[in-house]
Amino acid sequence: MHVGRLGDSALDFHCCSGMIRRGSGAMASAEADKRGKRGRRRRVVAVILLALIAALALAWSRYWYYLPGILAALRDPVEANHPVEWQQGPAEAPEGPRPPNIVFILVDDLGFNDLSYHGGGVVPTPNIDAIAREGVIFSRGYAGNATCAPSRAAVMTGRYATRFGFEFTPAPKAFERLVGHYRQGSRMPIYHEEREDALPPLAEQRVPEGEIMLPELLGPRGYHTVFLGKWHLGDTPGTRPEDRGFDEALGFMPGASRYARSDDPAIVESYQDFDPIDKFLWANLPFAIQHNGGRRFEPSGYLTDYLAEQAVAAIEANRNRPFFLYLAFNAVHTPLQALRADYDALPEIEDHRLRVYAAMIRAPDRDVGAVMDALERHGLADDTLVIFTSDNGGANYLGLPDINKPYRGWKATFFEGGVHVPFFARWPGHIPAGATYPYPVGHVDIYATAAAAAGVEVPRDRVIDGVDLLPFLGGLETARPHQTLYWRSGPYKALLDGDWKLQISANPPKAWLFDLKADPTESTDLAESNPAVVESLKASLDAIDGQQSEPSWPSLFEAPVAIDHPLSYPDDPSDVVIYWAN
Repeated sequence: MHVGRLGDSALDFHCCSGMIRRGSGAMASAEADKRGKRGRRRRVVAVILLALIAALALAWSRYWYYLPGILAALRDPVEANHPVEWQQGPAEAPEGPRPPNIVFILVDDLGFNDLSYHGGGVVPTPNIDAIAREGVIFSRGYAGNATCAPSRAAVMTGRYATRFGFEFTPAPKAFERLVGHYRQGSRMPIYHEEREDALPPLAEQRVPEGEIMLPELLGPRGYHTVFLGKWHLGDTPGTRPEDRGFDEALGFMPGASRYARSDDPAIVESYQDFDPIDKFLWANLPFAIQHNGGRRFEPSGYLTDYLAEQAVAAIEANRNRPFFLYLAFNAVHTPLQALRADYDALPEIEDHRLRVYAAMIRAPDRDVGAVMDALERHGLADDTLVIFTSDNGGANYLGLPDINKPYRGWKATFFEGGVHVPFFARWPGHIPAGATYPYPVGHVDIYATAAAAAGVEVPRDRVIDGVDLLPFLGGLETARPHQTLYWRSGPYKALLDGDWKLQISANPPKAWLFDLKADPTESTDLAESNPAVVESLKASLDAIDGQQSEPSWPSLFEAPVAIDHPLSYPDDPSDVVIYWAN
């Protein structure tokens, strides 16, 4: 019995031990299962994280240039539209004479062949043509530069923008990187990464505060000064339009804007997949405007029409006092957005891109008509100097081949297509109607001409490159306002001397010489057959070049521009190419 009980106890112990071992094994197995599940979860999480990181890296590699717009939207959100109240002038016009009103209308990137006054144009432009018909056509009118901002700086100061370091178009670093690394056909831009640290923020790329702008001249003469549209000359305190002599300003500070919201059913758009500039603009531009430096808000309608509506309201408010109105449309600069009503009015144009572009031209023509009607309605048409021009020629990155015909070249080049622009002035009783002025004039002349019309002297403490054109329009057709006109963008330069035009390029090293009297479309390069003329003009070019300032900020890239076809066309080794520095 005792032995049996001992055996039973031993058996019980053995069984218990087995159960304990089996329990421990089960527990170990369960723990191992847990560890395995945790490991699998960690591996899944790791895979997901790696996939997310890869996706983010891929998205960043493809869409990093969206960042400026995202940051701007967070820093300065766009508010809903609200009405603009313009300062009201006297209820009645004062007795006695007063200086003339001055209306300066500037369009953006309009090609020489985009208007119908000379028999061309993709659509009729009767209202703009009327300014030409009722005033003077400057048949050899030249932009201040081949890109927008330096040209605008020349208008506002009467000086070559290179005199005060405003040589390149202000742009954010992300834009420069995108364009500077974007292959254009078989050609790559030249990118200067070593200069990146010297590029200031976009807002600080501005006309120096020591320059005296046109509204700063006119204000003390009693002018109420109004700015509308695209500024592109600075966005820091002291450099914005309301700090540069404008009593009121309604516009946007960077170089472009959307014309409407993309989800607006009243809008038709065109995208240029071959163009890095187009990619950057669609990624970053808001549909927004500012009034006197306040918060950004949405316009109440299609931007081109909205600016004109506000111009008409400003004319109404100031009808009884002299005013200077600078109406700077961003039309027809990309991105291409047109009103569907304008698009639908052009069913004969089959190409979608050209049809959107043509529809966009209808808007500033319609709006110039609205401004002129407002002057007429208030009895101001005969007492207003109206000047109309484009900041430079049409751009190659539109992909449209005929916009600058009959001239060669594009925006960003000093060939005629880049700097020979539509240019008209109207002032009944002071400028003969239906006249054509045959000698070269420039955007730099607008400053001195407007000042003379207003009875104001231009500054005498600095070189003013422009001249008052009014004395040349009263029968002195044999006199030339300028012997020379000059342009520079980095290592690419040009000089017009009489009828000779010399262009000098560093990339590729090349000199072009044209006799514009015999060859206004620059079809025959005379440089090799006229080395003495080249050397003489180069000496003159170097002398003027030596008077200019160093750029206030560096150019980060030099991008190839084929002279004889737009960016959308395939390139060819025989292409004539210049490299545009910005």
